[in-house]
Amino acid sequence: MVQYNFKNITVVPNGKDFIDIILSRTQRQTPTVVHKGYAISRLRQFYMRKVKYTQTNYYDKLSTIIDEFPRLDDIHPFYGDLLHVLYNKDHYKLALGQINTARNLISKIAKDYVRLLKYGDSLYRCKCLKVAALGRMCTVIKRVAPSLAYLEQIRQHMARLPSIDPNTRTILICGYPNVGKSSFINKITRADVDVQPYAFTTKSLFVGHTDYKYLRYQVIDTPGILDRPFEDRNIIEMCSITALAHLRAAVLFFLDISGSCGYTIAQQAALFHSIKSLFMNKPLTIVCNKTDLQPLEGISEEDMKLVMEMKAEAMKTVIGQGGEPTDDQGVLLTMSTLTEDGVIAVKNAACERLLDQRVEIKMKSKKINDCLNRFHVAIPKPRDQKERPPCIPQAVLEAKAKQAAEKEKRKTEKDLENENGGAGVYSASLKKNYILANDEWKEDVLPEILDGHNVYDFIDPDILQRLEELEQEEGLRQAEEVDDDFEMDGKELTPEEQQALAEIRKKKSLLIQQHRIKKSTAESRPIVPRKFDKDKQFTTRRMGRQLSALGLDPSKAIDRARSRSRGRKRERSPDNDGGDAMDMDVDTPNKRLRMRSRSRSRSVSRPPGELVPGEGFKDSAQKVKAQKLAKKSSKKRNKDARRGEADRVIPTLKPKHLFSGKRSSGKTDRR
Repeated sequence: MVQYNFKNITVVPNGKDFIDIILSRTQRQTPTVVHKGYAISRLRQFYMRKVKYTQTNYYDKLSTIIDEFPRLDDIHPFYGDLLHVLYNKDHYKLALGQINTARNLISKIAKDYVRLLKYGDSLYRCKCLKVAALGRMCTVIKRVAPSLAYLEQIRQHMARLPSIDPNTRTILICGYPNVGKSSFINKITRADVDVQPYAFTTKSLFVGHTDYKYLRYQVIDTPGILDRPFEDRNIIEMCSITALAHLRAAVLFFLDISGSCGYTIAQQAALFHSIKSLFMNKPLTIVCNKTDLQPLEGISEEDMKLVMEMKAEAMKTVIGQGGEPTDDQGVLLTMSTLTEDGVIAVKNAACERLLDQRVEIKMKSKKINDCLNRFHVAIPKPRDQKERPPCIPQAVLEAKAKQAAEKEKRKTEKDLENENGGAGVYSASLKKNYILANDEWKEDVLPEILDGHNVYDFIDPDILQRLEELEQEEGLRQAEEVDDDFEMDGKELTPEEQQALAEIRKKKSLLIQQHRIKKSTAESRPIVPRKFDKDKQFTTRRMGRQLSALGLDPSKAIDRARSRSRGRKRERSPDNDGGDAMDMDVDTPNKRLRMRSRSRSRSVSRPPGELVPGEGFKDSAQKVKAQKLAKKSSKKRNKDARRGEADRVIPTLKPKHLFSGKRSSGKTDRR
């Protein structure tokens, strides 16, 4: 299981992109409509919301960066030292510290400006405070832009680091450059490490995986190490030193006994002795590679002596693990990655030694005592010297034999297929296993679609039983109807009773019909329908009779009703002879009729403040005042009905703040 996966760290945007992302999100996610006619509390709230939202976005983004990057003090020492070697932990911590400081500064700026916005006295003042707050936040981000760029480079490099689990079973390969380390890992794992005939082809750690005794082992190929002082080693070599220092692994120290790597056995032995302190408490194996060019027996006595000294040092690790001093198996091995001679033996020896060491450590731990205390193996004592072999009852043997016989007799679908012509000729019938009341129904063909309907929607297994119940119920109802007809038979009634019964039934049906009509149309009818008095029941004559009966004079009421019932028709003066009319004096009623008959022009129409009799106003000033009050009372309602800042708005595809306004030549920065 990989504990540290640096590939999931979120991308760190640069300073300019960071500001664009936050400001665009603020513009999109907060309201954009504000008017100077709004109440000052609403204006303050509008701009405070923008400042708070911007600060929240900055805080979340910066917190994500700080939280997702690993803290060197909290992760495994291997990864902590590896990141220190690659990136210098002082610069790394300084960059993260600057991001944290920027986050706190932005929070403080937002807090201060929200406090100032609470006392903003106008739309202009609130807007200026909002612009100043967002501008200061953007300035803070611009100042930490180098830290953001540095962290993005680190993130990209960390994403390319191999996924190494420091706690699992590990085999570590080390040695001088170009001694065959990468060729070995390519042989025993599915890793594809580049192999070239020159030094320092491998410049970083590579990981492969192999299996031994149904267990997964990770194999780590390290870059070559040169024999020189610790301070002079470069970053590539320090990666190997870090892995050797911190990983609990079986170490394979590769020796090129042929000398084709460019380094003598004496130089390789000197490197071994300079880093042997890193091999403490680890299973160590000396691997003599490239035996196809130079066998181990053919090297000089001096070189053999150096190899034996290294073997003696490796034997100390065997003794440290509790092994026998004479057990030198798996300490010095030879192989050739070119001919693959001895490759698997080296892998098996390293895995076996690592497995023994891990088991030995677990056996010495305190946990094993807790586990052993739970186990108890009970061994019964023998009663006598009589031998009692295991016995199976006869009934059980007979039952097993019977089951075997039945199994042999039963024909499978495969047997039937072979008997009936084989595959492609025989088609297995799925219907023969249907559970039906009658076996003859199994092969019946049932249509799936009939008259455009799915037949299975209308199939009921209890249809026959339900049909019988329906027939019984129908028979009972028919019997009840016969009894009712017999009791109400018209032949047993007298003619007068028959006539009365017919009238009652007619009246009842009429009442039901009227009630239905009334019920269906009462709600949709107007309050006073146009054809209200269709039957001429409400006439002036009837009204006059009713008022006379009450002792009132009906003449005025009748005249008023007649004048109101007349339509507003255009009245014209009676036609006169043209010549006589010019010479005659026209009386006043005819003049009024002529004035009415003329169509009134727009210029002489009544102004809105003119007093009309019957409106209930004392004078025109009172009417104008009433109209102003009515308009003022509806103003607030009309304003509330407009689109507010909290209303759901579907923005245009091209936001105005991004695409409006002219730009000077060569200027593409919209902010």
